[in-house]
Amino acid sequence: MLSLRIRRKILIACLAGLGLAAGRAVAEETPASTGSADPGKASLTEVNKQLTNPVSSLWSITFQQNNFLLHPGSGRGLRYSGNLILQPVLPVSITNEWNLITRPVLPLFVTQPHPEEGDPWEIDSTTGFGDITLLQLVSPSENLVGNWLLGLGPSWIFPAASSRYTGQGKWQVGPSAIVGYLSDKWIFGALVQNWISYGGSGPADTNSMNLQPIASYFLPDGWSVGYSGNVLANWEGSGRNTWTVPLGLALAKVVKVGPLPVRIALGAQYMLAYPEDYGQRWNLQLTLAPVVPKLIRGNLAQPRQLEFGLPPRRP
Repeated sequence: MLSLRIRRKILIACLAGLGLAAGRAVAEETPASTGSADPGKASLTEVNKQLTNPVSSLWSITFQQNNFLLHPGSGRGLRYSGNLILQPVLPVSITNEWNLITRPVLPLFVTQPHPEEGDPWEIDSTTGFGDITLLQLVSPSENLVGNWLLGLGPSWIFPAASSRYTGQGKWQVGPSAIVGYLSDKWIFGALVQNWISYGGSGPADTNSMNLQPIASYFLPDGWSVGYSGNVLANWEGSGRNTWTVPLGLALAKVVKVGPLPVRIALGAQYMLAYPEDYGQRWNLQLTLAPVVPKLIRGNLAQPRQLEFGLPPRRP
């Protein structure tokens, strides 16, 4: 198990490497979709809007640390569960009017309490890598829909967990969609994904949903305040083991680390509904999302005009 100190060192090293690469690139690139101001020249608030918009053309990498308190069941006290996820957001233009948004989610560290083997009344804890989620959305650009945020596509879960306690052991796939609206001061919307298992060595079939409400109010100087939390549903569960419904609030700020814009957000969530067995009760969430260079430029419909790698320096 890696200590918290080692995790912090890994995170700092990743951000430093991104800063070296992105320092010269973000000021030379102009995204071409909803909320597409140049991140190197735009105001901090405009960059915040782009990083909050799930179908923006801006490339970024999100590091998110979740710190859950779980309810293991009747007669047991709360237990800690945490995860550190890495989520790149990698939009590529299909044409001038359509974009492909690719959002893999890699749980780097998952700490999961569970009944101890041989004595189910005792609680053990396992830390390991989690299952990988891959979201792919085809989204119309603002040339077609203006300030509306729309997208549709498949979402996948791959059984990549290093332990049966930190993953489900199932190949899963299902639909995903986003509907929203981005105004000068507000963003409203929802991103929904649903997965159904179709194979794998896990002990049970799965059918689950993740609904992410999107609601933020943008303030001057890169500040914003908004809703925090994901609504979860386990359609294979019964009774109170079906829903997790959070009530949460997050405060976010975009800052410049040298020339590198980074969105920092702190959120807290209380679960209004939660499963009886190992259900989430509270969560404290820290998010860091630096802008990174767009390594694929042009559009896929014109492959001869595609450019790869860092943008060239401008004189």
